[in-house]
Amino acid sequence: MLADEPAFAPVTSSAIVFDGAVWDVRRDTFGYNGVGVVREYLDHPGAVAILALDAQDRVLLIKQYRHPVRVRDWELPAGLLDQDGEHPLVGAQRELAEEADLVAAEWNMLGEFYTSPGGSSEVIRIYLARGLTVAKEVFERTDEEADIEVRWVPLDDCVDAVLASRVQNPSLVIGALAAQAARARGWSTLGAADAPWPRHPVNWDHTV
Repeated sequence: MLADEPAFAPVTSSAIVFDGAVWDVRRDTFGYNGVGVVREYLDHPGAVAILALDAQDRVLLIKQYRHPVRVRDWELPAGLLDQDGEHPLVGAQRELAEEADLVAAEWNMLGEFYTSPGGSSEVIRIYLARGLTVAKEVFERTDEEADIEVRWVPLDDCVDAVLASRVQNPSLVIGALAAQAARARGWSTLGAADAPWPRHPVNWDHTV
């Protein structure tokens, strides 16, 4: 079976070299292949994304401004896991309500991925949310979220946009392809919404 292998090189020193407003840069020194290696990386709290699918197999997409790449890109509702002790599923439910004014009756784990494993500890879990209804509370949005554009797009059209490179957001790309593949298999590949998340750094077992 093809699978990544957990591996924990012994860290001899670790320090925050940049303390940012949202995330930090960490410098680790660790032993690997008999030598000491120094690497700096984005020390990230992780995030969740939600592929909200309605009864017509349409996906809820939002468009918002992303300054680092100077693009208003189409995305899945998503957000940081920056509230101490918050379960990822609860974070996903919160983000769906805050960004899309929706609640869902049915939740499953669709997939998860590292955004840039050579330079960041960020890992994102994508949830599939179905049985959608409008939230009772409408959230006020500010900054980049103030002019969010919302659109319902057929899942197949999302996949077409991914394959044509018209959309680039990684959560949308991975989520749309995973949802199409899961649907083709009768949704048999879905995981439990409360499934353990050993890939998230807060859950690392350094004895592996």
